[in-house]
Amino acid sequence: MSKEHNYKTTIKWTGNLGQGTIDYLGYERAHTISVENKVGIPGSSDPAFRGDKTKYNPEELLVSSLSSCHMLWYLHLCAEAGVVVTEYMDEATGILTETINGGGKFKEVTLNPTVTVNDQSMVDKAKALHHRAHELCFIANSVNFPIFHNPVIKSES
Repeated sequence: MSKEHNYKTTIKWTGNLGQGTIDYLGYERAHTISVENKVGIPGSSDPAFRGDKTKYNPEELLVSSLSSCHMLWYLHLCAEAGVVVTEYMDEATGILTETINGGGKFKEVTLNPTVTVNDQSMVDKAKALHHRAHELCFIANSVNFPIFHNPVIKSES
């Protein structure tokens, strides 16, 4: 039997400069992303689309979601396999292509995790577990573009 999990978020537009969307230049793209009992996330559109570069945009959040989901599965698998991870950092990148009709879609995302394990004997297993983490990642299983992985594994010993 499958389990279902439900998620509820609230998006509130905060970019009304007093006249609403009277014209394309007359409003900000600012908004707040919130979930009950959590700190709000300041959002906007990408600066290429008149957004505020100091706020998170949906494209960055999608890339971050893929990266964090992969990391969480990876750490889980490492813990089960006896691979002791002491540091994890991912500098993920995504490529979005605009379409002729004004829309767009992601072409690909690349995860570039740098993982430190506490012993050299764990390096090969640590590298191999990235493949399984990708297979299990909820977010990766929900998108229709390729996700590439370029893991670097270091050891403390």
